[in-house]
Amino acid sequence: MRIRPCEPGDLPGMTRIWNQVVEEGTAFPQEECLDDRTAASFFAGQTLTAVAEEEGRLLGLYILHPNNVGRCGHSANASYAVDRVLRGRGVGRALVEDCLARAGALGYRLLQFNAVVASNTFAIRLYESLGFQRLGVLPGGFRDQSGTYQDTILFYHTL
Repeated sequence: MRIRPCEPGDLPGMTRIWNQVVEEGTAFPQEECLDDRTAASFFAGQTLTAVAEEEGRLLGLYILHPNNVGRCGHSANASYAVDRVLRGRGVGRALVEDCLARAGALGYRLLQFNAVVASNTFAIRLYESLGFQRLGVLPGGFRDQSGTYQDTILFYHTL
């Protein structure tokens, strides 16, 4: 598996994988899927969009961008998406590890997650195993696809 910055030819695969997570309605706040036009703009607007690929097949991706602006712009935020048929095979771990390394190299001092859904136990275990610290819980901070409000957990990692 190789993780690298995205290239224009990756856009269809990136959009497909991102939209899988949006459609599942259990992790990303977005409710609308990306199309060719909105995907190109969305991914280009990040500090970095990187993909995991193996033998020409996209396995997953992440986006990295400032969590805030100005005096808080040194804190980054990221989102990760792994092809649903490849989850549980270490792709997510590789993406997060790469993101941590690149975020620091890009000058960020912190990586902060604002809304990890409490039911996303795989992500929570992964983040904690990589040294992320819990900041707190926002009760009912996420409305899932069934309309149920779930708690979200805030995490951070120094870089």
